[in-house]
Amino acid sequence: MGSKLGDRDRRHDAYWRRAKQEGLAARAAFKLEEIDQRHHVLRAGARVLDLGCAPGSWLQYAARVVGAKGALVGIDRNPLEVSIPGARLMVGDIYQTPLEALRGDLAAFDAVLSDMAPDTTGVRQTDQARSEALFEHALGLAEALLAPGGHFVGKIFQGGGFQQLVQRCRASFEEVKIVKPKSSRKESIEVFVVGLRRKPAAQPTPPPARP
Repeated sequence: MGSKLGDRDRRHDAYWRRAKQEGLAARAAFKLEEIDQRHHVLRAGARVLDLGCAPGSWLQYAARVVGAKGALVGIDRNPLEVSIPGARLMVGDIYQTPLEALRGDLAAFDAVLSDMAPDTTGVRQTDQARSEALFEHALGLAEALLAPGGHFVGKIFQGGGFQQLVQRCRASFEEVKIVKPKSSRKESIEVFVVGLRRKPAAQPTPPPARP
């Protein structure tokens, strides 16, 4: 019982309590908030695509920043339980959804976000490989859908392919940052790769097939 109470206390930390107070779907919103405050990936009026958007806290934060003149698109395998006014929400698999469906009536996006994590096994190398595959697909979608000068934020569990993926980001963006937000749990192996200012001359790489 003591162990379970300890786990609950760790989950219900200051960020969790703040999320509840602000009506946010999850404490993960503060990871995006910190990244945005440091690197300015979102702005008023921006067109934003959120990959793996459930439970919805990243879209909630993005909605506050982009405002009524912005455009929000979110996709996840599961429907959201929160309302995101003005957002176009899609239920589907990112590996099977065509680019045209994600784009809709938008010419391109100004930011592509991914807080996606794989179904974990508890085997570190397996989970890292699955996370890297998700990240690679999200990056491929960003390369295909971002307007020149647009930004990408993607979560990844660092594994053997991490440096190669960072190099690919550097080929597509003018600047790349590796961020471990303060609101990430200390025991978490996640980091966020932030690609700033999509290079106009970079050639889009088709997203890889499902591993």
